[in-house]
Amino acid sequence: MSKNKKKLFFQILLVFAVLGFLGILTNNLIINLTRTGIGFNFNWLTKPASFSLAEHALPYSPSDSYAWALLMGWMNSLKIIISSLVLASCMGTLIGFLRVGKNSFFRIITAGYITVIRQTPLLIQLMCWYFVGFLSIRNNSFLNLSNVVNISNKGIELFGLNLSSEFSALLFGLSIFSSAFIAEVIRGGIQSVPVGQWEAFRSLGISEKQGFFKIIIPQALPAFIPGLTSQYLNLAKNSTLAIAIGYADIYAINDTIINQTGRAVECFIILLCSFLILNLVITKVMGIVDKSIMKTRI
Repeated sequence: MSKNKKKLFFQILLVFAVLGFLGILTNNLIINLTRTGIGFNFNWLTKPASFSLAEHALPYSPSDSYAWALLMGWMNSLKIIISSLVLASCMGTLIGFLRVGKNSFFRIITAGYITVIRQTPLLIQLMCWYFVGFLSIRNNSFLNLSNVVNISNKGIELFGLNLSSEFSALLFGLSIFSSAFIAEVIRGGIQSVPVGQWEAFRSLGISEKQGFFKIIIPQALPAFIPGLTSQYLNLAKNSTLAIAIGYADIYAINDTIINQTGRAVECFIILLCSFLILNLVITKVMGIVDKSIMKTRI
């Protein structure tokens, strides 16, 4: 038997082994659900949720269905994920630039920031932001600038936009944590540009600022994308820690529904599919960005 046939044989064997394993798991799951009398269906989605939500982008009441409650949770998840992605990207980019700059003071500060944030568990940071950063505010107000910003134990009011303490703590925690990793991606991408490119623009009399943004950054962009994609995916998945501080994201609402209905399998399928779709969208968008960058270099 030739090497190619052997490889094909083992690949087919592996596929059948995986399918067999999945079949056994599915069969055991169906048997156990049948024994408990729960079964497997999604008919419960149309029943009243019978629980309230502290935050919802659209009108919601306890009499609304479980499906509508899940949609509210998904919208809350998207709100915090998108907001954190934008803020973390801005912070990470700025910190990454300062990390490779000539100012030694900023290099030391940013290096310390990155080290501390990366070596501290995200859950602890979220709890700190929520319980210490917001709930510990005594006089209902920490900073009050008339008609601009008001920070209190109820959250942040910015130009008339009210952000709850749960959302604010989650936003700061996710953004700061992710920004430290994004900063390292930016630093690595910039340092991947050959030293000769730096020397070349300096020898031509181009200023440091112009050379950095017009020559170095365009060459570093392709190196940014893979790392940024990974960090964006991690941020989306890390958002499920919102349950620790009481933010009503899709994971927290799924947990409540499981406690009420016992539909753990169906709820986790919904949760897995939701994040699978989101992560595929993020990957696709970053792939499009990467291709557009490569086209501009041709």
